[in-house]
Amino acid sequence: MSGLDLHLDRPGGRVRDGVMDAIRDAIRSGRLVSGTRLPSSRALAADLGVARNTVARAYAELIAEGWLTSQLGSGTLVSQRAGQAVRSASAPPEERAPRRLEHDLRPGHPDLSSFPRTEWSRAVKRALDAAPFEAFGYTDTYGRRELRHALAEYLARARGVRAQPRNIVVCSGAAEGVGLIAGALASTGVVEVVVEEFGLSSQWASLRRAGLRCPPLRVDANGAAVDALADRPEVGGVMLTPSHQFPLGVSLHSDRRAAVIDWARRTGGVIIEDDYDGEFRYDRSPVGALHGNDPDHVIYMGTASKSLAPGLRLGWLVVPDRLVDAVARQKGDTEETSGFVDQLAMAEFIASGSYDRHIRTMRSEYRRRREQLVTTIARSSPSTVVKGMPAGLHMMLEFRGGDSSALARRREWRRLGVEGLDLYRHPEGARDRDGLVIGYASPAPSAWSAALEALIAALPST
Repeated sequence: MSGLDLHLDRPGGRVRDGVMDAIRDAIRSGRLVSGTRLPSSRALAADLGVARNTVARAYAELIAEGWLTSQLGSGTLVSQRAGQAVRSASAPPEERAPRRLEHDLRPGHPDLSSFPRTEWSRAVKRALDAAPFEAFGYTDTYGRRELRHALAEYLARARGVRAQPRNIVVCSGAAEGVGLIAGALASTGVVEVVVEEFGLSSQWASLRRAGLRCPPLRVDANGAAVDALADRPEVGGVMLTPSHQFPLGVSLHSDRRAAVIDWARRTGGVIIEDDYDGEFRYDRSPVGALHGNDPDHVIYMGTASKSLAPGLRLGWLVVPDRLVDAVARQKGDTEETSGFVDQLAMAEFIASGSYDRHIRTMRSEYRRRREQLVTTIARSSPSTVVKGMPAGLHMMLEFRGGDSSALARRREWRRLGVEGLDLYRHPEGARDRDGLVIGYASPAPSAWSAALEALIAALPST
């Protein structure tokens, strides 16, 4: 009790009255809310430089007035009645409530209930036990050495990335990663980075904030139409999701993979590869990363957001030698975007094999859900067409003779978190495609059956 800190703005005049006024003002302003424990009279008197009896009498009068309450064993607290009176009088705006969903079928969201808490806790403990003292200070802007070494081994083995630890920059996720890349490219004189015509507007916004133009590139059944890059001489980079395009769900054809690598070599351009859910392929082994074809012209971007949880704020960039320092400099001299504990824990999680085991477990679960969803849709809604390959955490639906945009606005779809394709369309993109983008990964296993039933009930029956 005696160790609590309390900041009071004590006005002049009589000391006891000043202490009382300061406490009342702190309660009225909302700084001290109902149930807040106050320091002991001895501790507060020492902090304020006044007699203990003065504070004790101030507390006693405030208790009598109803501002405070005293409980044996709990000390002196702000009373419930005082807090309620202040809230009623000031009536501050209510905190914005999060979007309430009947069932969570938002695309691109993993199953957070399956986060491997026990294994992660063990990794954290082992990492902290082995952490050197210097890890608790300001760390390298490139990221912890332990994580960069673990990532280099894992990405080479599991994703075909030709990575060296010196080429890896740890970041807080894809959002920060795109910002770092955009700033680095702009600093080297790049003025235009082409993007796929469907994707995340937040990534396009990051490019624009760095002063880059980001015109769209057509996407068809074979992925991005990279041949069109030859008609844009000002393009210095192209951002692709070659393993599994978001949200259309197609992969970049092998011929186009070769063509975009040829373009980068011929022009000196940079390919930004967003491998956001590349580990999750269900009909065959995952397609290797494009980075393996030419690490000198491809920036590989990966995160733990889909494979583990976005709340970890862990991502990584594998950057060519000529750009890696420029990318790291975008973080500043002391800016830290991922705490060292999580970085060390992730390194331990990978090295122990826990990361591979978790991905295999979730790959099996997500495959089962997708197959069940495809089978149920085919049986219950013949007019609904499932688009995209069996991979990732989402699928796209098209409706024969239906207006998907109108469907997306219906209340039953909004309550499921399902989004219309328009949300992911580039402002300059063609308007000749429509659909709904549905995630099937987010519900907990116990909630999946009910979410599937709600989805099927919202689909057109014929």
